[in-house]
Amino acid sequence: MDPNSVKSTLSNLAFGNVMAAAARDYQKELLAQEKAPASSSFNEEVDLDELMDDPELEKLHADRIAALKKEAEKRQELKMQGHGEYREITEADFLGEVTGSEKVVCHFYHREFYRCKIMDKHLKSLAPRHLNTKFIKLDAENAPFFVTKLGIKTLPCVILFRKGVATDRLVGFQDLGGKDDFATRTLEIFLVKKGIIEEKKREEEDDDYLEGSRRTVRSSVNPDSDSD
Repeated sequence: MDPNSVKSTLSNLAFGNVMAAAARDYQKELLAQEKAPASSSFNEEVDLDELMDDPELEKLHADRIAALKKEAEKRQELKMQGHGEYREITEADFLGEVTGSEKVVCHFYHREFYRCKIMDKHLKSLAPRHLNTKFIKLDAENAPFFVTKLGIKTLPCVILFRKGVATDRLVGFQDLGGKDDFATRTLEIFLVKKGIIEEKKREEEDDDYLEGSRRTVRSSVNPDSDSD
């Protein structure tokens, strides 16, 4: 037999074996890849089923729902007590209003004093932001008994009540910078420091809230006459 022919034949056989082995390995790899996604998907489904049936997650969800429900009920109860808005009351209503809530902000005002109108604007803005505190106003001219009893001499006068007891007061604008264009935020900070309202996370606010109004509230009365 021709040596070259034998060598060529052996070489072809060896190459054929290598290709066959490579073909088998490639086929195995394809089969493995086909099985892998199915197995992974199965595991994901099992994990999701386990999460859906997790008693701890179910308890957390139930607790969250209960907390939201309780919070909604509390908000509704406070609104029924007059919280969430800035309201005018009468002298006859006064005792019931200040003793009916734990925290109350009451503005004694005169309808013709322009500084009282400025205070009105800021308190009206704060009332819906601080639902846990009641915000009310009382015409000082129509409440002579309580004006005398509380020793009110200058208007506007904002008195802070806790459980029906007057704990602090804001007379005029002396603690707000002494100027008419103070910001609502300045008044809010004062009330927070006095503990009658709580600090709230603020979102976008208008210019009056953050910087104070530059507009003058018109009044037919001289601004220097804001006292009774």
